[in-house]
Amino acid sequence: MVSVASWNINSVRLRMPIVAQFLTEQAPDVLCLQEIKTVEETFPFEAFNALGYTHHAIHGQKGYHGVATVSRIPMKEFSRHDWQANGEARHVGVELTGPGQDMVIENVYVPAGGDVPDREVNPKFGQKLDFLQRMTDWAEQIARPTLIVGDFNIAPLESDVWSHKQLLKVVSHTPLEVETLQRFKDAHGFVDVGREFIKDPERYFSWWSYRSKDYRVGDRGRRLDHMWASPELAAKATGHSIYEDCRGWEKPSDHIPLVTEFAL
Repeated sequence: MVSVASWNINSVRLRMPIVAQFLTEQAPDVLCLQEIKTVEETFPFEAFNALGYTHHAIHGQKGYHGVATVSRIPMKEFSRHDWQANGEARHVGVELTGPGQDMVIENVYVPAGGDVPDREVNPKFGQKLDFLQRMTDWAEQIARPTLIVGDFNIAPLESDVWSHKQLLKVVSHTPLEVETLQRFKDAHGFVDVGREFIKDPERYFSWWSYRSKDYRVGDRGRRLDHMWASPELAAKATGHSIYEDCRGWEKPSDHIPLVTEFAL
């Protein structure tokens, strides 16, 4: 059994206490973090090592973005992509070399896309769509059993958002983004593991804005975080869990962790 967690932590150094709490309580084998907001030189290696997570793959950036995968089982870095060719650190992949040997885990942080869903007036929205198109082209070539996880910054289903009608023209839930994400998914035949266990139309959120003092009031969440697996790997998934309580911990991220277990 191998368990993999994914969490947009929104600054790993600032939130190391809650990362440690989560790892102590849940102990996934592998943890994929997005938006670590630090370079490799200042990544909190010692804190992870003390928790037993002694294997690391870091693609960092000062103050912004950045992804990291840490593990308590052997792994090695497998890939590192700059999907925008602009130096932003948004993707790192690893290959498990111990339990779960040969499984590839790709960890990605898709751009948010700004506030206006029109690439003509908002270049960030166009960058998001282009980022996903490049990943789509890449996904067509994947030949290994692969799990891709991270903050995709798109909530594709009506049950992935607190109000489908009110968010149809809001970046993260627009039809164009949903169609673009679906093409990426179809390029490799990825299976949305979360929705295999938490069936649509059941409510499934992974993010709540900081703008609300209490995220539970109104429950205006979105499912921006995903775990997708190659078909042969998805067939070995035995469970999927979300940890909403983490959103209420002290100095929380605005995202929560997801965990999938595989019988490998």
